[in-house]
Amino acid sequence: MSITYPAGPPTFAADTATINRFLNSPTAVATRVNEIARQRFISDFILTSRQDVSGGAIVFEQDDPLYTDRPVEAISPGAEYPLAGVGSSTPQAVRVTKWGQDVPITDEKIKRSNFSPVEKAFNKIVNQLVKTVDSLSLSLIASQVTATQTVTGGKWDVSTKILRDIMLAKAKVVGLNKGYDPNVMVVDDNTWALLASDDKLSTLLAREDKSNTVYTGEFRTIAGLTILPTPNLPAPGAWIIDTNALGGIGDEKLGEGYAGDIVETKSIRDDNNDQWRVRGRRVCVPYVNEPGAAIKIDGIAA
Repeated sequence: MSITYPAGPPTFAADTATINRFLNSPTAVATRVNEIARQRFISDFILTSRQDVSGGAIVFEQDDPLYTDRPVEAISPGAEYPLAGVGSSTPQAVRVTKWGQDVPITDEKIKRSNFSPVEKAFNKIVNQLVKTVDSLSLSLIASQVTATQTVTGGKWDVSTKILRDIMLAKAKVVGLNKGYDPNVMVVDDNTWALLASDDKLSTLLAREDKSNTVYTGEFRTIAGLTILPTPNLPAPGAWIIDTNALGGIGDEKLGEGYAGDIVETKSIRDDNNDQWRVRGRRVCVPYVNEPGAAIKIDGIAA
C-alpha cells in the first residue's frame, strides 16, 4: 500500500437523495473515509511493513542479526568451506485490538446542511482513530528505540548547531552497518516550530526561492529527512527513522459487511430514530522489529 503524506483534501457535493444512496453504499463510504485517512495516519507512513492478521495475533522476529556467527576464512583450492551459523532473532507475539465507534447523522442534518454533516462525521471518526492508533504506535516506538543523540549546548536554541545534531544522529544509525538509511524525522509541533524558525538553518536554504520557509510557513525536508510534525508523540523531541526497516502494522479484516483498506467502515440505517449510524474501526497492532533503525535526539527542550 502506497501512502503519500500529506495528501490533498477530497471534495464532494450532492442532493439529499444522492447522499442517502451514498450512505447506503458500503464501498462509497469506505472509499471516502479512507481518502481522508490516508492524509492523517503518521503510523502507516513510518511503520511500513504489513502483516495480514488471522487468529487475533501476529508473530514477528525482532533485531535479526546481520552477520553470521563466525568470520569468513581463506580457503585453499579443494578445501572444505567452514560452516557458519546465521544466529536467531527474538520472536515476539502481539495481539491486535479493535478500535472503533459509531457517529449518528440525522435526517434533519442532511436535509438542512447537505453533505456537510456527513463530511464532519467522517473527519471526526478518522481523527479519533488517528489520535488513538498514532499515539499507540509512537509510544511503542519511543519505548523500543533506546539509541539517543544528546543535543549540543543543552537545548535547541540560537546558540546550538541543529543541523550538526541531526547529522550526528543520522550517522549513528548508519554507523551500525546494518543497511539502515534514515529518511524521516518525526517531531512534536513545538520542535517543528524550532526547526522552521531557526536562523542558522534559514541561512542555508535557497535565498531566491519562494518555497522558502519564510514565505510558505512550511518546513518539510532537512538533511534528506522528511519532517513529520504530530501532536501525538508521548513526549517532546525528535525521532530519526528508517521507515523501510523500523517495523510495521498488522491489520485484521473481520468482514461481516465492512469495507475499507485502512479504516473499516459500515453505514447502518436507523429508521427508529430517523438517522444513519456511520461506524469506523481499525483492528490492528503496531510492532517494531528493528529498533536500531531509529534514534531519538535527546534534550531538545531541556
